[in-house]
Amino acid sequence: MKIEGFVASLRNAETIAELFDILQKKSAPVIELDGEKFLVVVEGDFEGSKFFTEINGEKANSALGDAMLNSSSFPFKCKKPYTGGNAIFVKLEDIESEEFLIAYKSEKAKKYFHVKDNSVREITEEEYRSLIQEMPEFKVKAFSEEQMDMMGAFFG
Repeated sequence: MKIEGFVASLRNAETIAELFDILQKKSAPVIELDGEKFLVVVEGDFEGSKFFTEINGEKANSALGDAMLNSSSFPFKCKKPYTGGNAIFVKLEDIESEEFLIAYKSEKAKKYFHVKDNSVREITEEEYRSLIQEMPEFKVKAFSEEQMDMMGAFFG
């Protein structure tokens, strides 16, 4: 599957729960696109209701830190007006942690996953809460000093 096709499939969601179901049917949170595996992070707004991704109980943008700069992000819209967000693809090879938890969350809809050694299983909210304490620190390869220097020169 190609990234564009994956992102286009998200347009079919009419609710946040349906969006999370589409993600899961497409093998999220870890999917293979163009022969490469990615962690899929989503965030956005659905008619005024925010949705987001947590990694080990922390909002994904905080957990990923600098890695967000090195990830691919694609905006998407859903069927209803004022709905959509961003799908962020983090290369699995850049994630140094062998085990972590993912939650797709909104006020009304939630999906929880346990990722261990590149395999994914859906878990309950209770399992998620109890496993958070056992998770190793979530680590993603950071930019090298040279890459940061080049970015600093580029952005001034």
